[in-house]
Amino acid sequence: MITRREFVGVAAATATLAVGGGSLTRALTKQRLTEAELFKFDPLGNVTILHVADLHAQLQPVYFREPSINLGIGSSKGLAPHLTGRAFLKHFGIKERSPAAYALTSLEFAALAREYGRMGGLDRLATALKHVRAERGEDKVLFLDGGDSLQGSLGANQSKGQDVLDCMRLLKPDAMTGHWEFTYGETRVKEIAKSVPFLALNVRDTEWNEPVFEPMRLFEKGGVKVAVLGQAFPYTPIANPAWMMPNWSFGIREDDVRANVEKARKNGAQLIVLLSHNGFDVDRKLASRVAGIDVILTGHTHDALPEVVKVGTTLLVASGCDGKFLSRLDLDVQGGQVKDFRYKLIPLFADAITPDKEMTLAIEKARAPYAKELRRIVGHTETLLYRRGNFNGTFDDLICAAIMQARDAEIALSPGFRWGTSLLPGQTITVEDIHNVTAISYPQVYRTTMTGERLKEILEDVADNLFNPDPYYQQGGDMVRCGGLGYAIDVGKPAGQRISAMTHRKSGKPIEAGKNYVITGWASVNHGTEGPQIWELVERYVAAEKTVRMKPNRLVTISGA
Repeated sequence: MITRREFVGVAAATATLAVGGGSLTRALTKQRLTEAELFKFDPLGNVTILHVADLHAQLQPVYFREPSINLGIGSSKGLAPHLTGRAFLKHFGIKERSPAAYALTSLEFAALAREYGRMGGLDRLATALKHVRAERGEDKVLFLDGGDSLQGSLGANQSKGQDVLDCMRLLKPDAMTGHWEFTYGETRVKEIAKSVPFLALNVRDTEWNEPVFEPMRLFEKGGVKVAVLGQAFPYTPIANPAWMMPNWSFGIREDDVRANVEKARKNGAQLIVLLSHNGFDVDRKLASRVAGIDVILTGHTHDALPEVVKVGTTLLVASGCDGKFLSRLDLDVQGGQVKDFRYKLIPLFADAITPDKEMTLAIEKARAPYAKELRRIVGHTETLLYRRGNFNGTFDDLICAAIMQARDAEIALSPGFRWGTSLLPGQTITVEDIHNVTAISYPQVYRTTMTGERLKEILEDVADNLFNPDPYYQQGGDMVRCGGLGYAIDVGKPAGQRISAMTHRKSGKPIEAGKNYVITGWASVNHGTEGPQIWELVERYVAAEKTVRMKPNRLVTISGA
């Protein structure tokens, strides 16, 4: 295995992935992995759309392992983005162990991470944006942020996203939408909307049923009138605490989307773009039901796809998360129709891209108030720590172990969040790393008792949110992570019948419906939840262990997929 320095200096497979007008071009031949190669693109048409989503407050380059399990249900079964590992590589024609394989799958992640390094960083993103704007001209380029940018780190949690916002403004986004931003409260979201154009046609006030935010904005790009419609996460008051945004209602609001598309066309829009935080499968269904949308920039489910997915005439773009990728979509728009397109999911390999100096300084300034604490080493890990996937990741298991011990509980329930960076075997665990998987505005760790029957109800409810065959009933997260509890799940069964064989890990006995169990968990959506903060308990556990060793979780048996 060659070192990263050798890799940069010698021939290796590049991660350039492009698609256009139905023909696929993949430059996976042996070439040097350089900034020029990563940005290489054959421009097309008169409009360029640049898109990022789900940054989750990661200002610097990160390791982020893509899922090994991402199940599709119903009409989405077997379709992208519900492909992982070798099935993903085969579907998209990607060579194993290539930069693209590392960036887009979990295969040999730890080994390849040492080859290819971290990805993302707003200073690398800034370099990429400036390159495209210089190449195409400002008058042809739209840069759009799909939301979940301002949450997911210690600094963002402390500043209510201001640290990220200060940096993001240098990127000059033309519009953004949101999800986790709403967990900072209504007042704070309104402040954010004054700093950057915030579009959300599906958020209404509960008193008058009037729009809270701008539904759309019109832009003139390349001689084309472009309408950008914003769609915030429709299930925010269900997936997150409703008491944090008590005066607002959400929803998919398909009729409102349709009405805004029609309004935009009447106002002369020749290109309709939906900047969405619905999740991929919801957007795939929406595209099949609402006519007139040319492009959907999808977010929330953290999917990264190297090709556009077409639904009728609508193009769906999925740009990944944590700043790993920048999507570029060039469009040839003539007479109010997209005549041709060319797409590239640009992987932002941090070692290959020159950091933008202005953004580097802004990041240093944003992190300065927390810099000492962020760097503080708490312990080490001997094993890969990651979260992303439909079921428990090793970082989730670490969290469950920590709160079970601290709260003297039999069973732990940890939310199925998709955000959170990864750590390689042998790395230190810093305060920053812990907050990157726990930083929320409702962090209390509760302790309670539940019957076995209630435990099953919770698992069944979450399973239906994830595996309901109708995408409009899916909330886009992953299964609640369990500590001290094993179970079997048949994802193909109907609601209420998916969970079986629930087992108390410590005793090895079946969970009894009428018996009470001591439960601990965090991120409760209930108002007034009491308990210590999650990051305090995880830090205490890691410090006591000094070196953590988390084996892959084997307590969940999956069938029906």
